Amino acid sequence: QVQLVESGGGLVQAGGSLRLSCAASGSGFSINAMGWYRQAPGKQRELVAVAASGAFTNYADSVKGRFTISRDNAKNTVSLQMNSLKPEDTAVYYCKVRDGLGRNYWGQGTQVTVSS
Repeated sequence: QVQLVESGGGLVQAGGSLRLSCAASGSGFSINAMGWYRQAPGKQRELVAVAASGAFTNYADSVKGRFTISRDNAKNTVSLQMNSLKPEDTAVYYCKVRDGLGRNYWGQGTQVTVSS
């Protein structure tokens, strides 16, 4: 079993920055991929960014060039640096971890609100 604890998020004006962090803990697990998803009111949850094994990363087109995902394998943490935030980035952001057996774990979510 993997537990995820998220931190960061909050309220920021358009053009500002925020940093989200997620720490995974548990026993006897290995991590394959770590990533961030978001869900805005009335919309489906969508991928924001993912860091898989090795140096592979992938971003949603809407955040490319503005968001950066970073992963610390030694600490089992993943962070999302969000710059040049826009009101349309407002959503609940969720950390997701996939373990070596293909099981997915989700964080509790953290609210990001960008005011215009």
